Amino acid sequence: MPKDVRPSSGEQAKQHALEQLRQAILHGEMAPAQRLVENELAEQFGVTRASIRAALIDLEAQGLVERIRNRGSRVRVVTVEEAVAITECRMVLEGLCAAKAAVAASDEQLTELADLGAEMTKAVAGGEPVTYSELNQELHGRIRRFSGQRTAVELLERLNAQLVRHRFQLALRPGRPQHSLNEHLAMIEAIRARDPQAAETAVRAHLTSVIEALRD
Repeated sequence: MPKDVRPSSGEQAKQHALEQLRQAILHGEMAPAQRLVENELAEQFGVTRASIRAALIDLEAQGLVERIRNRGSRVRVVTVEEAVAITECRMVLEGLCAAKAAVAASDEQLTELADLGAEMTKAVAGGEPVTYSELNQELHGRIRRFSGQRTAVELLERLNAQLVRHRFQLALRPGRPQHSLNEHLAMIEAIRARDPQAAETAVRAHLTSVIEALRD
């Protein structure tokens, strides 16, 4: 089969639909509570309805989609209470990753974190909340990756995917980037100092602040 010909059915088709749908939800292209009509999605992605249905089942297991009895599927709405509960779980896992990163990260990786901190500072100073939010996620992602704690990373990826709408709303809240910048810089400083306890404490302080902001 030529490389540019995409299968319309089977496992490859399901994986294609799954990835496309997941990215659309994560990037806000599909809004919370938006209906996911199998026929329309099958036509959009050039796959069968069966492939779409299988992809939706996987996304339901990931907490991104919910299936309503007799009404089909929709993008799952994550309430503030759920977002707080998810962030409480993140606090434990991300604190662990930061502590691990403080020990395991290479000198080059520590420099990458410092560079990210400088970019975040520049974004806040320039009044660019969307850029700051993207850098924020990049920072957390690198800390997780540098930790080498693969189990925690996999769990966090599933948890974080459910917080897209709340994360974007917080990023656009006036004054929030300025407030969280110092928290992120403290995380970077503790990891670069190779102080695992301080790194975990800094992450927990930051996510406690996120919970307070979610509840406001």
